[in-house]
Amino acid sequence: MAKLLIVDDELDVREFAANFFRKRKIDVTTASGGEEALEIMEKEKPILVLLDIKMDGIDGIETLRRIKEKDKKIKVVMVTGRKPDEQGAFDLCRQYGALDYVHKPLELDELERIVLKELS
Repeated sequence: MAKLLIVDDELDVREFAANFFRKRKIDVTTASGGEEALEIMEKEKPILVLLDIKMDGIDGIETLRRIKEKDKKIKVVMVTGRKPDEQGAFDLCRQYGALDYVHKPLELDELERIVLKELS
């Protein structure tokens, strides 16, 4: 079964997305922030990470950098409520190895298409 890690500091967003993918028989783990995500990553070895950019503590961009430092094969899709061109965040995420950007509020059709494509 595919492994998906959803990292978001908003509980409702995290659980909503996790339940959506569990209904599609995808093995999902969640984390509430960057530190927790990095710990889970060591144990769970996810194939794909949905990673919120704006979080307390370690933000998504720094978490992405650390994930890729540990394992370049892990696929990461960034999730943001901001426009991708703000503060060069999109370019920085691409530079660190993010595959794509998904905007909040999450559009389930788009999210499902991206996740299923990356997990297949």
